[in-house]
Formats: sequence, C-alpha cells, structure tokens
Amino acid sequence: MAASLSTSAAAIMTVLIGMFLLGLFIALGTWVLSWTNHVKRDLVVNVYFCTELKCEKEATAKQIEAVRAQLVGDPRVKSITYVSKKDALAEMKEKYPELTENLARNPLPPAYEVIPKRGEDVKAIASGLSPPPAGVQEVKYGEKKAERILQVAKIVGGIFLVGSIILLVASTILIGNTIRLSIFSRRREIEVMKLVGATNWFVRAPFMLEGLLCGLAGSICAVGLLLAARELALPGIMGRIDSPDDIQAWSFPVVAGILVAMSLLVGAAGSGITLRRFLRI
Repeated sequence: MAASLSTSAAAIMTVLIGMFLLGLFIALGTWVLSWTNHVKRDLVVNVYFCTELKCEKEATAKQIEAVRAQLVGDPRVKSITYVSKKDALAEMKEKYPELTENLARNPLPPAYEVIPKRGEDVKAIASGLSPPPAGVQEVKYGEKKAERILQVAKIVGGIFLVGSIILLVASTILIGNTIRLSIFSRRREIEVMKLVGATNWFVRAPFMLEGLLCGLAGSICAVGLLLAARELALPGIMGRIDSPDDIQAWSFPVVAGILVAMSLLVGAAGSGITLRRFLRI
C-alpha cells in the first residue's frame, strides 16, 4: 500500500464516497419507511351498527357482542374499541362544531373501531365481515385511501431496496477498478509467483487484505462525515419538519456498523473479483 500510495488513496476515497452516499440513503430511506409505517397505523376498519334511522331495527347488545367475538377471533386484529352513539357525537362536536349546532337528535350509530396488526390487513378484515352480520349497517375502511397508502409504502420499500443494491454494486465495481491499477502494476510478480507454484489464495490474500484496509479506512472517514452532517445539518432540517415521535430513522450506531461491515465486504470482494483474471496462468 505504501509502494502504491496513490492507488490506495484513490480506493479509500472511492469507499468514502460510496459509503457516505449509502449512509445518507439508509438514513433517509429508513426515515421514510418509518413515516409510511406511521401512516399505515392510521388505517382502521369501522364497523357501524344499525340505528332506527338507517335500519328497521336498532342493533341489539347480543348482536354487537357477537360481532366483537368474531373480531376477537381474527388473528389479524390488534385491538377493538367500542364507540357509543354518545361518544361518536362528542367526537363529532369537537371536530366539526358547526355541523352539530342544531341537531334535534343523535344521528350517529354505535361502532367498533378495529385496528389491524398490519395496515395491509384492513381489506381482509373488512372482507371477513362481508356480508355484514346481523345488526351491522356497514363496514368501512377507507378503501381508496388505504390502497393509496399501501401502494406508496410498497414503492418506497422497493426504491430503498433497489437503491441500496445499486450503491453496493457500484461501490464494488469502483473499488475493483481502482485496485485493478495496483494489481496491474504488479502483474509480472503475480505471474512469476504462479509459475513457481504459489496457490491462488497465497497470491490473493495480500490484495484482499489491502482491499479490507482500504474499505475500513474509507468507511471510518465516511462515518466521520456523517456524524458531522448529523450534528451540523440535521437539527436545522428537523426543526422545519413537524414529525411525530414515532417516526425515526435507524440509530446512528446501527448505520455506522452497517457501513463498516459493508465496506469491509465490498473492499475484499472488489479485490478478490478483480484478481481472478490475473491468476489464470
């Protein structure tokens, strides 16, 4: 490495840039994934029971309890909250006071608010109550909103996965090309070693160790830059975003550990793959 300082420095800079971009992508990607999970937690199934205004008969306590028992037996259901007519009207008055000023009677039905374990299960839970059981007026889960949220969540997850793979592949190729210069300058030595009986791993090991050291040095520099960016830039950015407490990216130690592990893997793989053509003597 000392004899080919320029190529070693180039490899370290390549790792630094690749891992810095990967770190930013992981931080942003996991924050967006956390945001989609937060939005999916707003997806609920509302089971509205019959009232005298909408149906011939009002739902009985026995019918309401039967629906509850059916929902409790569904493994996709996380929790069930009963909202009485009185509670529904109080909530409506709080949200839309202008609509409830001159009401002669309470028109709102009692309901169950069903929270699924996974946002993707809202449609399946609603389908489990179709056709509606006795005493149930209708079942709603905001079909269009739910489909839009779940579609966005799938797209975000796909972009995060594909982007991470592309960055890793690009880093491996760049590191391999950089180390190729170092290997090319020593190709005659490699040929002589092979001709006198050196095994492939005897020749490959020093170059892979070089790749590991370059990867480690580059990742440490990248982690340092990310730490500086977190301390200097992140407070100003997050201060302008109204973000709930449950929306968070992966912790910095986790991201740093991933970057170091990936850089070691990419450095060794880049060296090992590049050296293959020079071992064919």
